[in-house]
Amino acid sequence: MARTKQATLDWLKSISGELATTTLKRLDDLLPWYRQMPASRRSSVGLVAQAGISSFVSWYKDPKSQPWVAADVFGVAPRELLRSISLQETLQLIRVVVQVVEDRVVQEDESLREAVLLYSREIAFSAADVYARAAEARGLWDARLEALVVDSILSGENEEELASRIAALGWRAGGSVVALIGVASEPVDQDSLRRIARKNSADVLIGIHGNRLIVVIGRIENPESETESPSFMKIAEGLDRYFGAGPMVLGPEVPSVAEANRSAKAALAGFAVVKTWPKAPRPISAEDLLAERSLAGDMLAKQTLVERIYRPLSANSPELLETLSTYLDTGRSLEATARELFVHPNTVRYRLKRISEIIGWDATGSREAFVLQVAMVLGSMTETETRKRK
Repeated sequence: MARTKQATLDWLKSISGELATTTLKRLDDLLPWYRQMPASRRSSVGLVAQAGISSFVSWYKDPKSQPWVAADVFGVAPRELLRSISLQETLQLIRVVVQVVEDRVVQEDESLREAVLLYSREIAFSAADVYARAAEARGLWDARLEALVVDSILSGENEEELASRIAALGWRAGGSVVALIGVASEPVDQDSLRRIARKNSADVLIGIHGNRLIVVIGRIENPESETESPSFMKIAEGLDRYFGAGPMVLGPEVPSVAEANRSAKAALAGFAVVKTWPKAPRPISAEDLLAERSLAGDMLAKQTLVERIYRPLSANSPELLETLSTYLDTGRSLEATARELFVHPNTVRYRLKRISEIIGWDATGSREAFVLQVAMVLGSMTETETRKRK
């Protein structure tokens, strides 16, 4: 004789303790990850299992009252439990609970088979929903933290906290980094950008400031890899498609992410003046914009030009400094420079070659001549100010 629903409900309540005990034993027998957990975690998992059984009884009483039962099942567990066991492990847990209930309940009352199957479906989908919501919340938190980290890099503030915040984001790069700045596309495909960066053995931090897209790039070193990691300029070229129309400026390489502010400052200064060079390549290094940055008042660029061009020539030979100054003042004319200095044009050629070897810039090219001209003016001004102080 078939039981009434109330009688079945009373019977389910009477065996719920037995089901919970059997479930815990079955978990210990079947799930290695459960056995390896600390006692406190096993206790929390046990609470989840017992809540699952109690929830089944409540669900059987009124299936429409709890369309999403996972909130009740997982609500009894500490929040950290959801972070310590994966969705796959949770589904294994549910499978064991459902199997125990099915073995005991359906064996006694075949009419409950359909109820068990419906409940197992509901709780499995509910568990997936819980983890999906947790992942979404985590993604939103990561996005806010990443924006905060990029802000800190741009401003140069909170350097002490930067390392821990970056570690919380799962930053995998080690060693040198650069900052890349360009126009943000609409919308920015951040997932694809990160994927291309990983293919180039790099990790990135992404920030959007108004219409600017800031990408901090760190190279992931792999000692076991036989192929050499691509240069930062090569990586930047690979990310070109994810920026909008307009210039892209790559800051100088710095030793660590803690010093990324220096690279970002240089890239920002270069981005502010890059449009004054109509034929500037994309992407362009901020180092190639030292002259424009200096004219715009960038003190770091001024100091860099003086230290890389004026001072090495001044320390090497006054003749080289005089030759370069005269050559630029005469409109890059070998003959006019030779007449001014009372030397043979071949002597001028030799000195210009020597200058190029010392500083790395070739005065015979129009673009590099412009950079050298700015450096000579800045060096002369610095020297004058030094003499005044003395």
